[in-house]
Amino acid sequence: MTQQDRITINPEICHGKPVVRGLRYPVENVLEWLGAGMTIDEILEDYEDLEQDDIYAVLSYAAHLSQVKRIQSLDLAA
Repeated sequence: MTQQDRITINPEICHGKPVVRGLRYPVENVLEWLGAGMTIDEILEDYEDLEQDDIYAVLSYAAHLSQVKRIQSLDLAA
């Protein structure tokens, strides 16, 4: 299974949010856990049906979504 195959979107699961391998672990939740300071090992210990490659797939997916062609700055002083 490739990293791309690990992130799935199905309207019947979690309201169509991207999830890990069709399980009910939304990508956003895994990112929130990592952002809150959980280590990969802690996540895998707490959620035994997740695999290390799932976490890497989440990070890869998030990196892909964050790619932008151009960032336009806003003039907040106006």
